[in-house]
Amino acid sequence: MDIVDDLRRNGLRNTKCRTAILDILEQSDQPVAADRLFRELNEKDITVSFSTVYRTLEALTDKKLVTKLIIAGEDKALFEYNRMGHRHYLICLGCKRILAIEHCPLEGYEETLKKETDYVIAGHKLNIYGYCPDCQKNE
Repeated sequence: MDIVDDLRRNGLRNTKCRTAILDILEQSDQPVAADRLFRELNEKDITVSFSTVYRTLEALTDKKLVTKLIIAGEDKALFEYNRMGHRHYLICLGCKRILAIEHCPLEGYEETLKKETDYVIAGHKLNIYGYCPDCQKNE
């Protein structure tokens, strides 16, 4: 994927902060919190304020370049590069580990709902909460 082209196609200027954030998110296999992005940017000698990081993430989310994941009971959002697909997650209530589900378990159900309701389905999100094997052992 070409980050610069993605920014340009979405009417956003190519700034050092935006490209660095998208690069970090694209390379991550997990959704990333804004505070972690802030730390990684500073480690790369990209000096920005935390509020700039958050505003940038919101702008990228508005343009659908980044997706925002909000976990129930948590006070911070996580962000990931939008790879033009969608993902679902298993989230551990104990250690907060996040595991991506590799396939969509709702594709068939969407078609059924479409036929039953005449809705045009635009998308869905699914997060499943539970306890990972490590947390089960520690209980």
